[in-house]
Amino acid sequence: MEIASLVKELTEARGPSGHEAEVRAIVRARFGAFADELREDALGNLIALKRGAGAAPRPSIMLAGHMDEIALMVLQIEKGFLRVAQVGGFDPRVLQGQRVTVHGRRELPALVVSVPPHFTEPSEQEKPVPLEKLFVDVGLPPAEVDALVRVGDVITLAARCTQLASGYVACKSMDDRTAVAALALCLEELSRRTHSWDVYAVATVQEEVGLKGAVTSAYGIDPDIAIAIDVTFGQQPGVAGPETAKMDGGPTISLGPNFHPKIFEGLVAAAKALEIPYQVDPIPGASGTDAWGIQVTRSGIPCGLLGIPVRAMHTPVETVALRDIERTARLAAEFICRLDAGFAQTLVVKDALAAAEKSAGTGERA
Repeated sequence: MEIASLVKELTEARGPSGHEAEVRAIVRARFGAFADELREDALGNLIALKRGAGAAPRPSIMLAGHMDEIALMVLQIEKGFLRVAQVGGFDPRVLQGQRVTVHGRRELPALVVSVPPHFTEPSEQEKPVPLEKLFVDVGLPPAEVDALVRVGDVITLAARCTQLASGYVACKSMDDRTAVAALALCLEELSRRTHSWDVYAVATVQEEVGLKGAVTSAYGIDPDIAIAIDVTFGQQPGVAGPETAKMDGGPTISLGPNFHPKIFEGLVAAAKALEIPYQVDPIPGASGTDAWGIQVTRSGIPCGLLGIPVRAMHTPVETVALRDIERTARLAAEFICRLDAGFAQTLVVKDALAAAEKSAGTGERA
């Protein structure tokens, strides 16, 4: 599977949270080439099953990457112009002047604009224009706008995927279509290898508005373990420190309370076996990813997290190194192929203090 064309196809597709049909159709075709089964659940998650070669009943692993993207929604129609609200977490500073598509009764090309600086108070001229002072112009008379657009219609960026030098690409929705691309590449890799466990690759919905697809799909699948794949903050001017990752430095492997230490260790071992560069990402609290929702589904699902470094996150020019997507896919496939029938049993966390108290009560040594 050619990775550049895959990423272009996925990122240019539209799929705001709750409206993922267009991108889901593309994912269905990509996953379906290598999956044994495909299904869509009630919320819209696309679930691909790649059966393992082990004896039934087989343990299972769930891979999750969200296919929804941040977007805008029509909040008010004002004399032919559209006032908007966010669906997810746009940075309003980058919206002014962007080309967008209004998904009304028919698709309408439009622009995000504001009043000229000549009509702005001097005290506000040096500040970014807040969202409530931006509006969307479709270039039509008010009567036509009223006939074609309704409050609640969604608006997506009209960005195109741009090839940069040295294997870098930029577009909207790299968060998290890069992960969906990695899932497709992982399924392709698994089709050439033997693995004992059943593998569920899930393109989840509505992550940007509360991890909803991850929670519901994990509840339905009830896997033994799960690995979420998401983006992480790539290093760039003005962005540095322990919460960032080197671009083209390999995927991050997260460590913290959201992630099971045995899965972390297994991912590190797989990366070393393949000589894939990786970066440890310490997350002391909520990860804000699908792993955060999956972990506490049902009676608890042990999770891991792989991160793909992205520059300029939540903007129209999110930038990634294609090599990091490919590395993430190979790492996930290697981890899966190394799973044996007894791995799930090693994940039970034994409470050492409780064991010591029990031993003391019976006169045994802990």
